[in-house]
Amino acid sequence: MGHPELVIVSNRGPLAFELGPDGEPVARRGAGGLVTSLGPAVASTGATWVAAAISDADRVAAGRGVVEAEGFRLRPLVIEPGAYRQYYDVVANATLWFLNHGLFDLPRRPRIDRRWHEAWSTFRDVNRAFARAVADEAPEDGTVVVHDYHLPLVAPALAELRPDVRSVYFHHTPFCGPNSLRVLPEDVAAELLGGMAASAACGFHSPRWAQAFEACAREVLGAAPPTFVSPAAVDGADLADVVASEECNAQLALLDERVGDRKLIVRVDRIELSKNLLRGFLAFEALLEAEPAWRGEVVFAASVYPSRDSLPEYLAYRNEVEALVERINNTWSTPSWTPIVMDASDSFPRSVAALRRYDVLLVNPVRDGLNLVALEGPCLNERDGVLALSREAGAFDLLGGSALAVNPYDIAGTADVLARALAMGGEERATRAAALCAVARRRGPLDWLGDQLAAAKGAP
Repeated sequence: MGHPELVIVSNRGPLAFELGPDGEPVARRGAGGLVTSLGPAVASTGATWVAAAISDADRVAAGRGVVEAEGFRLRPLVIEPGAYRQYYDVVANATLWFLNHGLFDLPRRPRIDRRWHEAWSTFRDVNRAFARAVADEAPEDGTVVVHDYHLPLVAPALAELRPDVRSVYFHHTPFCGPNSLRVLPEDVAAELLGGMAASAACGFHSPRWAQAFEACAREVLGAAPPTFVSPAAVDGADLADVVASEECNAQLALLDERVGDRKLIVRVDRIELSKNLLRGFLAFEALLEAEPAWRGEVVFAASVYPSRDSLPEYLAYRNEVEALVERINNTWSTPSWTPIVMDASDSFPRSVAALRRYDVLLVNPVRDGLNLVALEGPCLNERDGVLALSREAGAFDLLGGSALAVNPYDIAGTADVLARALAMGGEERATRAAALCAVARRRGPLDWLGDQLAAAKGAP
């Protein structure tokens, strides 16, 4: 199905570039949940994707204009590096991400000083630059889908430039409630919500996040704009290709060799504050303390990778995670058993191998817009694995009936959930695993894109 009328807008695009020996940019498929979920639905459809040129190689590619590769038609947008840091690091990540995930250490952060207000002004300017790029690319009466918290101010700027196009905004993170929103200056909160409300509709992965946004909009704007709920979906065919790859099977063989006939707990995450790695590892240690029979009989494989190392909070968190894993291993290891095997290199085939092999998958974020790993795991697992899932993840709306619920703040309670999952009988495991897989495969990327296009057109 063709979509030449469609423009997708996001901070990170479907292609990333490296410079070849001749200095020319070479395209490869980009990483990230948005590309994984939406890419298969728009590849080879004629849709245009507008995204920031992030690396030096991306900027060289941007000088060539629109790039077509891997089935995508990409218009890279060059943003001056200093402006990009203000837009991305100071506002998008250090403010909006922390706000919507409830991560602020409020006695200390945020610091909304003159420099922050200058960064917000830059954030506005960068959003307008995206709007200008979209205005240049969108066909007459086209449809524009703007993705995520980096770009909430695109819609009103685009409406001024191209009143003929219809835009929809999709918000991938949780959304905070009115009390939390009061952290922002009143004029900033009004501009943020008004920018989102300028779209035909605002989409969310979970009814909880849509309702929180609506409550904020009613308090600040006096009315709630149209919203819709559409959880992102996994692409079964794409995952099957990874499963069949030599690299994935080699990684699975290495994991089998390392684990042997022991039980395996797995987590696949970025080293990111909201993902709650520390409490997950502490819960595993609490299990070893409370139930000595599991010592030497279970391995926790953590396939994790660094995130946002430009922010000091994230560097400190990574150091704390690494130190905790080292301490637990030093405390409990034996000559033949290492309790936690953590790999911090970014390898999707290795992550897929771990998801194929787990007996228990721990997904325990303090807050998450959706969490694709919770959907991917049941689709990939080959051992009737049990999903231990935070009730604060958007995916809990879909999977909570067949997963084991985790209170992400309760370390002792999480340890009890891990113990229950490890001891669960085969019949219950099989029943739960089949139900999880059925839900995860119920929708695909085309369904998710279809919901966004319907919302842009004003369809119910």
